[in-house]
Amino acid sequence: MSKPNKELQLKHLFDGGAWNVYAPDILNLGVGAPGTDLLEPCCEIFQRATNHCLKREKAENQSLIFQYGPTSGTYEVRNEIAKYFSKMYNSPVKSEDLIITTGATQGLHFVLSTLIDFNGYIFVDEYTYMIALDSMKHFTSLQIVPLKLNDDGVDLKDLEEKVSERHFKSKNKEFWGFYYTIPTYHNPTGILFSPEVCRGIVQLARKYDFLVLCDDVYNILNYCEKPLHARLLSYDARADEDFAGNVISNGSFSKIIGPGVRLGWLEVPPRLKPLLESSGIINSGGCFNNYTAGIVGSLFELQLAQSHIARLYEAYKERMLATSALLKAELPVGCRFSAPSGGYFIWISLPAHLDAREFLEYSLKHQKISFIAGPRFAVEEGKGKQFFRISIAFHSKEKLVNGAKRLCLALKDFIKTSPRSN
Repeated sequence: MSKPNKELQLKHLFDGGAWNVYAPDILNLGVGAPGTDLLEPCCEIFQRATNHCLKREKAENQSLIFQYGPTSGTYEVRNEIAKYFSKMYNSPVKSEDLIITTGATQGLHFVLSTLIDFNGYIFVDEYTYMIALDSMKHFTSLQIVPLKLNDDGVDLKDLEEKVSERHFKSKNKEFWGFYYTIPTYHNPTGILFSPEVCRGIVQLARKYDFLVLCDDVYNILNYCEKPLHARLLSYDARADEDFAGNVISNGSFSKIIGPGVRLGWLEVPPRLKPLLESSGIINSGGCFNNYTAGIVGSLFELQLAQSHIARLYEAYKERMLATSALLKAELPVGCRFSAPSGGYFIWISLPAHLDAREFLEYSLKHQKISFIAGPRFAVEEGKGKQFFRISIAFHSKEKLVNGAKRLCLALKDFIKTSPRSN
């Protein structure tokens, strides 16, 4: 007899598990989510946006926000998104190129299921967003191929070698394979891919006709000089003679407004939008999140989203710069990191003989601090044991600085108790 389902009455994604970032007895530096203090104003601004949106719906739009929405989302919402990100990217975003999603993970799943041959390949950075990897593994006939990652982005030689060895002509889907990456403030490494690497990716995608799907969820969180292009898609220029449309930008409001909103967008070239819009997945229900999209549209129209995002940006910047400065001063000899110029994450390297999974146990025992060890981000079993990732997003600057200081103390003690093996 099977056991019945158990009602746990959880309040958030991290509730009831080892990664409960709200637990008072553990300082969790692993979770990549905005903190309670940053989300607190959302009740007020969303109430104002909801009143604005629904008043207009009733008076002018036959309450169509409650109907199945247009497959890409309404023009009004896509136009608000396009206007804002055109300004933030300093590069045009066209409303007609956008498809509303429920966030980057759903966007990834939608693209995988619609555009990629199920007998094909997924190319990923050797360290990448771990839950994206979990999502990809559900497509059991697709082979996942890791790629070497350098300090300035993916190794182009390795990418071409592995792509050229596996290239084939798909008979039933638009692409035989695709490359999933986070080129702007990479998760977990914090790397910003160089312009040379971005150009190289686009050139190879055109040469071997594979898709590049970029998780572009941290792109406007730049804390130093703005990059030449805010997203890799800009390098796939439509004015080029060999342009075909090989890059999709997969955006989300989870990091910059709030993850519970469950709203994102795909920015797609003309070649691909009809294929995505003809999918049964989107035609069955129309716009993936029509109601919430309408509310967020009003949030932008009232300038409430812009001020909220600016507030989160300033908090993230302060937290990243303070945490990076502390680590630069306090990390023990033999450990290193490169201070990210944007995003959420710091990737720390231990001496080669140490294992971050063992240090995690030590840190929890002696300092009550948790983080995510490198192997969780790797395709290959056991790879990345000398790395770990911390996030600057959830906790206040004071908690982060204190936590980073204690983390460094724990690391110094851990190194003393872990002599190099002969």
